[in-house]
Amino acid sequence: MRRAKGAVPHHQSEVAELRADRELAVEYLKAAMHSLDDPDSRGGALLALRAVAEAYGGLGAVAAEAGISRESLYRALSPNGNPTLRTLLAVLKTVGLRLTVESAERVRA
Repeated sequence: MRRAKGAVPHHQSEVAELRADRELAVEYLKAAMHSLDDPDSRGGALLALRAVAEAYGGLGAVAAEAGISRESLYRALSPNGNPTLRTLLAVLKTVGLRLTVESAERVRA
């Protein structure tokens, strides 16, 4: 498939938008994180975190600062990845974000 002259691949465009607009990156990741508990949608959330990591330092730099090998980070943030909580927290911290919890629905006592 030929690309139009001057066209930018979708992923590169996505990363550039996330880098240019911090609030967009936060909302993008919030929306994606809602699918982490759904095994059929989990890959999309991990790829979203990967895109944010690419936008805010690149995977190699994020991995180094988070204390994770680059290869491990690539695997963890792949469609079939299964990152540990430690990895998620380290990546989020490295890109200047943190994990929060909110109520999904009222729980009966």
